[in-house]
Amino acid sequence: MPTISANGINIAYEEQGDGPPLLMIMGLGAQLTDWPAGFVDRLAEDFRVITFDNRDIGLSDEMTGPVLSPSAYFRSLATRRKPESAYLLADMADDAAGLLDALDIQAAHVAGASMGGMIAQSLTLGHPNRVLSLTSIMSNTGDARNGRTNPALMVKLARRPQPTLENAVEERVSVFKLVAGPHWEDEELQQQSKASVARSFRPAGSARQLAAIQASPDRTADLGSVRAPSLVIHGLVDPLVLPSGGIATAKAIPNSRLLMFPDMGHDLPRPRWPEMVDAMVANAQRAGR
Repeated sequence: MPTISANGINIAYEEQGDGPPLLMIMGLGAQLTDWPAGFVDRLAEDFRVITFDNRDIGLSDEMTGPVLSPSAYFRSLATRRKPESAYLLADMADDAAGLLDALDIQAAHVAGASMGGMIAQSLTLGHPNRVLSLTSIMSNTGDARNGRTNPALMVKLARRPQPTLENAVEERVSVFKLVAGPHWEDEELQQQSKASVARSFRPAGSARQLAAIQASPDRTADLGSVRAPSLVIHGLVDPLVLPSGGIATAKAIPNSRLLMFPDMGHDLPRPRWPEMVDAMVANAQRAGR
């Protein structure tokens, strides 16, 4: 898999398709391979799809700096105090802009899922001339009142054991089942989790990414300046980022479109791929490029 220097670090990436560029940004602790292959295949019929590993994850460069412990994370939530962090979401957005530079792409359609949606929003704010259209999936604006985690799920996650290479596959599957909607398939989930852990296992990187989320500012007011055509996708049964996160995002971005699914949790359900892809294509067409 190729890597390229972007924003001073090495980023692993993949490309597929020949249409206008679509930069896809994954979420917390997720690798480029965590985008469902069939979903990317559908998008590649209309776009030149570029997926990549965020810093600290997958085959991109590993960072250094403080790691946010579970206790520090919950303390940050309770007190709403920003934790110490090695970097912010804006720095990860700069990585994405640097990747576009390295690939000689002036501007791209941008889509992000979960933390990737936060990075996509930050990219649109920090580099508005680089974003032709924005799709924010199962994400939020950084407003502590909206798009929080269901308290019952928070308790379950707090009781999970610390990740090790030995329990990584089992834990990954268990967490996915807690946050996903009704359409996951057990065998496929097991195989995908094994492949992901075999490719890369970086719990410290995930913890630093979590610190970046917690330490970054609320984007709500700034999102009012977004002029790129914007689409917000969210699941009505998402317990990790409650649906209020998607609603708040759509309210914050002028002229955005909100698409919500009753059978979608914190995942990308296969039965909804055609509708998602059609909506993303239509949103890109609003940009006229």
